[in-house]
Amino acid sequence: MQKTRFDELVEFPCHFTFKVMGLAKPELPDAVVAVAQEHAPGDYNPAVKPSSKGNYHSVSIQIRVESQSHVETLYQALAALEDVRYVL
Repeated sequence: MQKTRFDELVEFPCHFTFKVMGLAKPELPDAVVAVAQEHAPGDYNPAVKPSSKGNYHSVSIQIRVESQSHVETLYQALAALEDVRYVL
């Protein structure tokens, strides 16, 4: 876990929006939801936005997180998906 003031600035538990950018494949949103379900089961409805050239998709998803370490675990799990290029 990184040493930051993040946990002082955010009151947990809360909903946290993750923006996942990856290759424009139809299975990308489902893969993002699968990671969310694994780490924080719930009902998810991600928003998908294509890039200007259509090569990439941005998937925004709100996940209920319990702590800073939970946020970091989700970042790592989402970044580990094969088609993902960035997680913000």
